[in-house]
Amino acid sequence: MHGAQLLLLVVGSIAVTAAARRWDLPAPLLLVVVGLAISFLPGADDYQLDPHILLGVVLPPLLYSASLDSSYLSFKAVADPIIQLGVVLVVITAFAVGLLAHLLIPELPWEVALLLGAVVAPPDAVAAVAIGRKLGLPRGAMTVLTGESLVNDASALTLYKVALAGVAGASTGLFAQLSTFVIAVVVGIAVGLVIGVAAHFARTHLDDTVLESVLGLVVPFACYLVAEELYGSGVLAVVAAGLYLGHNSPKAGYATRLQEQSVWTTVDVLLESLVFGLIGLELPFVLKGISDFSILPIALALLGAVILVRVAFVFGRNVLLRMVRRRRRPSWKISTVLSWTGMRGVVTLAAAAAIPENTPGWAYIQFVAFVITVGTLLSQGISLPWLIRALKIQQPEDHTQERRARKAAAKAAKAMLSDLVPAEIPVEQRKLFGQRMHQMMQMRDRMIEQDPSQEGAITRVRREMLARQREVLVAERSAGRLDDAVMRKVMRELDLEEAMLAGTWRSRL
Repeated sequence: MHGAQLLLLVVGSIAVTAAARRWDLPAPLLLVVVGLAISFLPGADDYQLDPHILLGVVLPPLLYSASLDSSYLSFKAVADPIIQLGVVLVVITAFAVGLLAHLLIPELPWEVALLLGAVVAPPDAVAAVAIGRKLGLPRGAMTVLTGESLVNDASALTLYKVALAGVAGASTGLFAQLSTFVIAVVVGIAVGLVIGVAAHFARTHLDDTVLESVLGLVVPFACYLVAEELYGSGVLAVVAAGLYLGHNSPKAGYATRLQEQSVWTTVDVLLESLVFGLIGLELPFVLKGISDFSILPIALALLGAVILVRVAFVFGRNVLLRMVRRRRRPSWKISTVLSWTGMRGVVTLAAAAAIPENTPGWAYIQFVAFVITVGTLLSQGISLPWLIRALKIQQPEDHTQERRARKAAAKAAKAMLSDLVPAEIPVEQRKLFGQRMHQMMQMRDRMIEQDPSQEGAITRVRREMLARQREVLVAERSAGRLDDAVMRKVMRELDLEEAMLAGTWRSRL
């Protein structure tokens, strides 16, 4: 792809995303549809997804950003369904699709059929999470969806490597394959945690917001490349680092948190727009290798198998939970939504594109992967909002936790006044500290007008109060009384206030 083509693609993708936001439509789906429409135009250029760029450049920052916003504690609380969907279901899907493909295409060797199964096994939850967040899915379901998307890529790509080695004739026994999988998991998580700890230490000692942001941009690529060089899972390394740094973000500086959120929101929009636009535009490249379209019914049958395997697994898991009589079982409504969120995406197409062209059935793999990716995005992605509304499972707005968090923070701030406020500050001015947060700048200006010499003391007191409020929020989060998302929302308000106190929001961010 030439520079002019890339620029045109980026600008076009951003324009479509802007239109989707204006019309309140799912941007990933609109991008795919527009890309498909453009690919049918006479003279349209052939776009081919570069697997090395997608897996090594695009995927790490997207996974890292999602990990930063995820909650380690919430992730831990629903670890069972996340592992079952992100690992067990991926393996079952790969073998089920591989077996069906081998039966429907007899000339396709079993090793190649299993490789195809590994390619289409991992769902891409970007579209599902975006739809669920907009329609207000319960936090538990959103945590499972997000957690699954962080885990399934690692399990699928590891299985993909094992299957690719089998196709190349380098496969070994089952024990060796399991060892490869375990090593990939252990090494990946270890690399991610080591780099995460080092990055956290650096960002708490740099005292330079710009450098801390640059370091944050480097972390996902460092995790992925180092882990892959050590035969580990680069995906798990990125996820482990993101979860660690996201969990410990309250220990970083307020300016770092504010800028980090802005930076990664921008990166997400850019990369997601580019990727989903490319998915639609890849159609001409996929069709080039197909001379006989009798493969289309087979591809549609495999598309149906991918969807049905997930539905059967989710509801089969519910039956199993009832048999063992566990107290907590997911409701059938939540299970229905989770069973319908199996849209495929960038990992599937990137893995397919990375297969050597001399592999038997290479053109079939490209075509089937494309049909399954676009088919699940359009069928499930378009119907998912209707399904959520029809089942009426949107979580109503509940600000109870938010009010409790603000109350606890305000109480902690008031409790510190007697110890923090210097004796020379008049009692009347002390009372002003207990008023509402959003009036703080007005109060500060009023105090300084009355006595400019007190500016430094007043600012110092307020900063220490903000630090104490953050400590209370983190303690509430650690005790399980406060959700991570609520904590970050209230903490962002405190961060903005401290930025205004320091006068740095406009000049540094």
